Amino acid sequence: MALQPDDLLDARGLPCPLPLLKAKQALSRLAPGQLLEVMATDAGSWRDFETFVAQSAHEMPAREERGDVYHYWVRKGGEPAP
Repeated sequence: MALQPDDLLDARGLPCPLPLLKAKQALSRLAPGQLLEVMATDAGSWRDFETFVAQSAHEMPAREERGDVYHYWVRKGGEPAP
């Protein structure tokens, strides 16, 4: 089953740490439980996203490398609104 993101962030071409900073901004606009897909070309983003998710309430159900583009799916943590 393919993941269906609620929002897509194209951070290709942005140097570290901008992909992660832009992702944090995009997540702030989402409701808990919604899914953000991020595309980045910065190799350091692989480690950045892994560390960010480990230190936050967010989850990363998948990530993959397609050629020179890294794809991350980050699910916003927290309690969904009733």
